[in-house]
Amino acid sequence: MTLDVETPKRPELSTGVAADEYDDADVQGDEYRRDELAEALDDGAWADAFEEWAADASLDADQWKIVTDLGLIAEFDFFWDSFAGRVGYHAPGLPEDWREREIHPDIDSWGTVSGINAGLTEFGQVVCEVLADEYIDWEAEEVGADDLPDF
Repeated sequence: MTLDVETPKRPELSTGVAADEYDDADVQGDEYRRDELAEALDDGAWADAFEEWAADASLDADQWKIVTDLGLIAEFDFFWDSFAGRVGYHAPGLPEDWREREIHPDIDSWGTVSGINAGLTEFGQVVCEVLADEYIDWEAEEVGADDLPDF
């Protein structure tokens, strides 16, 4: 289904967080290139990715309102995983103890929680794909002929 909402402001990338500190990211490199990724996001990757994702989003308008009310988009982080040669990301999500914490009055079921978490994960993946496919070409920089071992 299409999610017909305004493109949100892109997140500030978390330069103070080592990407391997996230539970949902498996990162082995340590050169995160967040400034360059932020530039690519500003150059159109963020808007392109959001448009692509929203055209077939699994979230509905009510779920999106929860996402925006809670400021979850600001919690996204994108970073370069130099070891794997890919863009990685941390997607925000609603906590497992959402019911006890009463974090939003419109969250009424595990279906809502899991739908939002899955939708945000899907969006993070689309952002990474758009960045890698259309905005950055760092793989060529990472492994050059001079980097190959002599046999």
